[in-house]
Amino acid sequence: MIDVRELVGTLVERRQTVAAAESLTGGLLTATMVTVPGVSRVLRGGLVVYATDLKHSLAGVDAALLAERGPVDPDVALALARGARERCGADWGLSTTGVAGPGPQDGVPAGTVYVALAGPDGHAEVRELHVDGERQHVREAAVAAALSLLHAAVTDS
Repeated sequence: MIDVRELVGTLVERRQTVAAAESLTGGLLTATMVTVPGVSRVLRGGLVVYATDLKHSLAGVDAALLAERGPVDPDVALALARGARERCGADWGLSTTGVAGPGPQDGVPAGTVYVALAGPDGHAEVRELHVDGERQHVREAAVAAALSLLHAAVTDS
């Protein structure tokens, strides 16, 4: 797992901010970041958009995309990241969506996860995961993947 203190320090050094739109993780991503003292310098906020309608109304995901593909989709994940970035006025937007289990949701198997990152200059990335294990393990794996995506982007920029 990424050292969250190091990631926050890098964001501070670069004077960049981040926001999150979380479905699958239900706030765990943002809660993980706020364990670091001084994170208020870089964390703009987070949207917990567990319900599908909130993905549209709060995070700005296109309603037609949600109706066509459902909430567990790579394009929805990217739209969530873009929505977090735009709605919270951050340099980077992170998102998580997926099925924590124990069973499938709308035909999508448990453990299917999408994390996405949207950033400056049109930066856009989506990572798909297939995680075995209990709900909490799936959620923690999603957080780790999202933080890893952000870490790679800010250290490469």
